[in-house]
Amino acid sequence: MEVKIVEFEQTQVAALEHRGAPALVKDSAGIFIEWRKVSRLSPVKSSNTFGIAYDNPDTTDPEKFRFDICASVAADVPTNPQGVVNKIIPRGRCAVIRHYGSHDGIGVCAYYLYRDWLPESGEELRDFPLYFQYLNLLPETAEHDLITDIYLPLK
Repeated sequence: MEVKIVEFEQTQVAALEHRGAPALVKDSAGIFIEWRKVSRLSPVKSSNTFGIAYDNPDTTDPEKFRFDICASVAADVPTNPQGVVNKIIPRGRCAVIRHYGSHDGIGVCAYYLYRDWLPESGEELRDFPLYFQYLNLLPETAEHDLITDIYLPLK
């Protein structure tokens, strides 16, 4: 797997905070899509899509799992019925690896970064969670053609 070190620019995002079982993230994504349609922030064309993974779904109690579904925005998000809030993905160095295919298999790349690459790299983690940038999305893209960049924040 090819890992690159990049400088990620600070990005203001609108975030829907999913709290609960990982299996229910798709339900939260539906709420976020509803907000996106109302706000006219089309995925990929006018706004980048991110996911911030605060917890490992394999080791966190389902009711304590936290994951933010995000879209880049140019201005603050007003109060809305979907509960989307303002957040920032901070500027900084990151290790990035590209995942191809279903999001169900994305953990393989994330584990590779943590378990294999990080110990051998001499790098240290920064105080921000791993996050994903979804370069294309369902249903416009077939599941096997999905492309996702995985960012591991570094000091």
